Amino acid sequence: MRILGRVTSINVRKVLWAADELGLDYEREDWGLPLRDPKVPEFLALNPNGQVPVLVSDSGYVLWESNAILLHLADVDGEGRLLPRDTAARGKVLQWLFWQATELNTPWGYAVNALIRKTPGYDDPARIADSLRRWTAVMDILENHLAAETPFVAGDTFSVADIAIALSVHRWMMTPAEKQTFPVILAYYERMTARPAASAWMGPATP
Repeated sequence: MRILGRVTSINVRKVLWAADELGLDYEREDWGLPLRDPKVPEFLALNPNGQVPVLVSDSGYVLWESNAILLHLADVDGEGRLLPRDTAARGKVLQWLFWQATELNTPWGYAVNALIRKTPGYDDPARIADSLRRWTAVMDILENHLAAETPFVAGDTFSVADIAIALSVHRWMMTPAEKQTFPVILAYYERMTARPAASAWMGPATP
């Protein structure tokens, strides 16, 4: 199995962490700027969007979109280690996985580009402050949820939702700005970073 993408991409790290949790054998190939342009015909033949990650299985099966890859790996594993078989429990995992993509990811864009990536043009203090304010509001939702004695985001069992959300929390922790303190999230973050499979993907070099 090949996983195409650069480790500085949070979406690539989601897939790599899941593969490591499941003990899967894979080879990773650097794709994505500034390392290797994904807009070339070779890559676009695999993913016409020119985005990472892309999974290419031993049989030649190709899949893109990080959350789709997470769910595919969990299903292929077949043991329910990252995605419950019970439909109600599975629904909760999917709820928080999609929440991470649609609600938690959305507000951080400007702040991350300004404060972590140092992207030219992202230097408006008012827009940075607004991005952090909206991001804080969504983090508050997560804080209140985890405060209800929930060890993992979807209940009592670690899942793909934790992989996605813990990496998002890591990005919050690594963003150099004055931020609200969330003690419950901090405890959750420490539990997630203690997982052996997480250590390579939640370090200071991968915000």
